[in-house]
Amino acid sequence: MTAYTLAERGSSQEIEEGRALAPKFDADGLLTAVATDAASGDVLMVAHMNAEALARTIESGEAWYYSRSRRALWRKGEASGHTQRVVDMRIDCDQDAVWMKVEQGGPGACHTGRSSCFYRGVPLGEAPSAELALEMRDAKTFDPAAVYGKADPSKSK
Repeated sequence: MTAYTLAERGSSQEIEEGRALAPKFDADGLLTAVATDAASGDVLMVAHMNAEALARTIESGEAWYYSRSRRALWRKGEASGHTQRVVDMRIDCDQDAVWMKVEQGGPGACHTGRSSCFYRGVPLGEAPSAELALEMRDAKTFDPAAVYGKADPSKSK
C-alpha cells in the first residue's frame, strides 16, 4: 500500500471552503466515521478512524476502522466476512467526521447479528427511564456466535 498523505490544517476558510483533505482528529487521534447503505440509505454503523484507517480506506476502497476498545486497526469484515466496499466518501465542513456510502457484504454490519447497529428506537417525549423499542425490521440476520466463534462478538468486529 502506498503512503497516503493528508494535508496540514490551515485557516477555517481553507478547511471549510478549500479542496485539501486535512482531517481534524480528536485528542485520541480519531475522527467519527458513519457508514450508510449505498442502496437504501440506512445508517449501518458509527465507528472511528485514525489516520492510518482513513488512508487505508481511501487507498483500498474497503472500510477500515480503529477500535477504541481493542486499540487496534481493523478492516470491516476481517473476522465476519461482512465487508464494506466504499462507493462514496464525504467529509464534513470542519473535517472532523466522515460519511461513507457502502455496499455491505454479508447479512449485516452489526456485531450483534443485525443488519444495522441502529436497531432500537428511543421513545421521545417520555421519561428517561422509558424502555428502548426494538425495531422489528431489524431482527437478527445472522448468528454472531457462529460467525465470530465466541460468546462475546463485540471483541471481534
